[in-house]
Amino acid sequence: MDKLGKKQISIKEFDANATTNSSTVIRRYGKWNDALKIAGASLNNTFYSDEELLSNIKDAWLKKGTQPSRRDMDNKDYSIISSGTYLRHFGTWYKALDCFVSYISDNKDIVSNEIEIDNNTNRTTIKHKTKRDPSDRLKVQVLMRDGNKCRICGAVCSGGLHNIHFDHIIPWSKGGETVLENLQVLCSVCNEAKGNM
Repeated sequence: MDKLGKKQISIKEFDANATTNSSTVIRRYGKWNDALKIAGASLNNTFYSDEELLSNIKDAWLKKGTQPSRRDMDNKDYSIISSGTYLRHFGTWYKALDCFVSYISDNKDIVSNEIEIDNNTNRTTIKHKTKRDPSDRLKVQVLMRDGNKCRICGAVCSGGLHNIHFDHIIPWSKGGETVLENLQVLCSVCNEAKGNM
């Protein structure tokens, strides 16, 4: 900090000017901001909640179609929060991903619907416990399990979500629920060919 004449310093500035790597400092002090506090530097970073950070990983995963790397988090096409923020907050990218797995596995998306009876025909419609469209959280769970490869033809679904379809194995119209066990990744060609079979 003295060398740069600044009261605050980013990880990037530190790595460009110090003889020690920032990852060594983070391992030693736990978080970048903790090291800055000990050094007497001012903290002028935006602080994100766990929810904001983990939700951003979810968004990056959906945009990329596969697990984002730490380097991907510095790509503005995937992430609005830089990898340095994750290192400061969690200590390592591995710890951030570990927290993300717990976050994404929490099934908050299941809702109950009431049974609907048509009074004219006395016919009941299928009672679904889930919404038809998978949430972003569930889409990431499917991508974590299947990757971005079609489960029928094995083709890599490139181009992010544009060529990836999240298919109900047992169709929604036939009572299939929108749960991890009933969803699969298909390419657009295989999904359209499968139809409502």
